[in-house]
Amino acid sequence: MNLNFFPSWRLARYTVWLYVSRSLAVLVSLSMVLMMLNLLSESGKILAVPGNGEAELWRYVGYRYPQLLSFAFPFSFLLGALITFTTLNSNSEVVAMKAAGISAHQLLAPLLGASILLAGASFAFNELVVVNGSRQLSAWESNSYQPVPPDSGIISDVWVTAGNDYAHAKFVTGRGTGVRIQGFQLVERQDITVARLINAERARPDGNGWLLEDVSIYDSAMNAVLKQPTMRALEGVEPQRFTLAKVDPDAQNFAMLSGNIAEMKQAGVSTAEAETGLLHKLSQPLSTLLMPLLAAMAAFGLARSGKVLLRAAIAMALGFAYFVVDNFAVALGNIGAYPPLVAAWAPFLLFLLIGETVLIRSEE
Repeated sequence: MNLNFFPSWRLARYTVWLYVSRSLAVLVSLSMVLMMLNLLSESGKILAVPGNGEAELWRYVGYRYPQLLSFAFPFSFLLGALITFTTLNSNSEVVAMKAAGISAHQLLAPLLGASILLAGASFAFNELVVVNGSRQLSAWESNSYQPVPPDSGIISDVWVTAGNDYAHAKFVTGRGTGVRIQGFQLVERQDITVARLINAERARPDGNGWLLEDVSIYDSAMNAVLKQPTMRALEGVEPQRFTLAKVDPDAQNFAMLSGNIAEMKQAGVSTAEAETGLLHKLSQPLSTLLMPLLAAMAAFGLARSGKVLLRAAIAMALGFAYFVVDNFAVALGNIGAYPPLVAAWAPFLLFLLIGETVLIRSEE
């Protein structure tokens, strides 16, 4: 095997330009179609809220479109690689390259190098843009597209158990003793029946418990509603119970999620889903590196043999099989069936070996 992976910089620039330009074109087209379909399904819910208008629709696009870009990124580069290789094969350019002594790995090397840079750009985009939009969109959706508090690490729709009782927080912001809750509800149970239903506009830590403000209490025994300006509740429930009860890896950046995992371990909370999500933040962008390798089957073989379409279909099937296996492994990692390291990295390594094996056996 020839280990000089870049025999011609002009050829490398040519193939990289074809690959990147076509992939970006697919990315923009696919994400815009997904955005329009998504907006059609959600616009009615957004505009149904009094006071919402065109500005809120654009706000939704601003939150949702980065998510769709991140979702479509690896798919787009799989399709871009397939288009590039199929075009090169159909025009007999691959045959000319091989006749000049360029091996399959030398043809792929520039594309793999470009994919590593694109993986870095994808990781940075996810960390700087996508996680913030995901967090704010989740809070907005949880509030039925009504106005929500300004984002400051906001967590929405959190449930916590306190003995036989259940506590629900609509929005949680802050850390430690600075935790603040808006839209608090406490369900006090006696055996299996609800004894009292306590609603409060706001709640904050107070000593060993919580201070509730603007309280409304429904007592099932008296069948009456009582109003109180303040009351204490949830004695012995620490603030981190609310901040760690719902850790969404998609709505937190790498540093924030790492800190939450450390706190969860100290608190004795299961970290399987959080650790899997943390490691997947690294393996997911690198899936772009696999796309040229899995799509390479479409590049080789004579075009006049009539099997270009079949090769492209097999390459596409390999690419989509990777996404299915990756999602399945992450799901198993979230429930603790797989160790987080295996759940995040095993599909990537498996399909890296499959793609390399197919390439070596067929072309090298």
